Amino acid sequence: MILADKIMKLRKKAGWSQEDLAMKLDVSRQSVSKWESASSIPDLNRIISLSEIFGVSTDYLLKDEVEVVETVGIDTEPGVRKVSLVEATRYVDDKLESARITARGVFLIICGLMPLMILLAMATGEGFPINSDMAAGIGILILLVTVSISVGFFIKSGQMGQEAEHIEDGDFDLEYGVHGVFKEKLSKYSSKYVTQTALSVALFITCPVPLIISATLDSSDFVILMMVAVLLFMVAVGVFFIIPVGARHSAYKCILQEGEYSANQRSENKRSEKLGAFYWPLVVAIYLGWSFFTMDWGRTWIIWPIAGVGFAAFVGLIGLFDKE
Repeated sequence: MILADKIMKLRKKAGWSQEDLAMKLDVSRQSVSKWESASSIPDLNRIISLSEIFGVSTDYLLKDEVEVVETVGIDTEPGVRKVSLVEATRYVDDKLESARITARGVFLIICGLMPLMILLAMATGEGFPINSDMAAGIGILILLVTVSISVGFFIKSGQMGQEAEHIEDGDFDLEYGVHGVFKEKLSKYSSKYVTQTALSVALFITCPVPLIISATLDSSDFVILMMVAVLLFMVAVGVFFIIPVGARHSAYKCILQEGEYSANQRSENKRSEKLGAFYWPLVVAIYLGWSFFTMDWGRTWIIWPIAGVGFAAFVGLIGLFDKE
């Protein structure tokens, strides 16, 4: 089998079109077409890239007499699953699609509050056919409908990607060439991740500004309620953009086992989850008991910032003991 046939066979086995392979190699589709028709051959650097992308040896690609696929890679411990480029790409695509569905649900819930604010604002003015009670009833009804639709989004999102639990748990190793491909993907995506995250955070920071200005100027209830609706819309837009971009970035990190998905950080996260499973229910019980006993709800909220700082301190202290 000649090189042209091997490239075509491996490409189809991976389920890629000529455009897909060309994009991964940073070449034109015509170049891939010429390789597969034997009109031209890729240079040495492209041969190495093809070897890494398909997870085969260069001998298999270059030697016509080698017919059996020779996969290359580092040895892994028995029982550790190998993740191919196709599987890793599917995992990232599933995580991104799941995040987009979740973002739609969250966006819908937040925007579901806007009709309530707008109706209440209009009810404060003269000439509106319904009073504030009717406006509140209609607004709450709309909110319940949007929440019901959002729950459907969340259920659908939760059902995606369940077959890739071994990747989430870190019980895998990458086939040869996969790490390099995803390292490059992460490098190219970093600028977009930083830009969209910065824009979303800017929306979160500036969303109270219209409301603060209207309250400072002693505006009417109509203006204040409308500014609350604007605040909710800005938050919804920020959430809609930050969830998918963060999910894709996290998926790349998970495949590469870097950052919060490194072996050390995974153990710290599991330790935090175990501590949180005991800690936060205890905090809730203390908060409710104290609040009902004193009936001073305006003061008992102070337990939450104290509990948050205390949780971070406990996690850090346990981590320090582990290092010692």
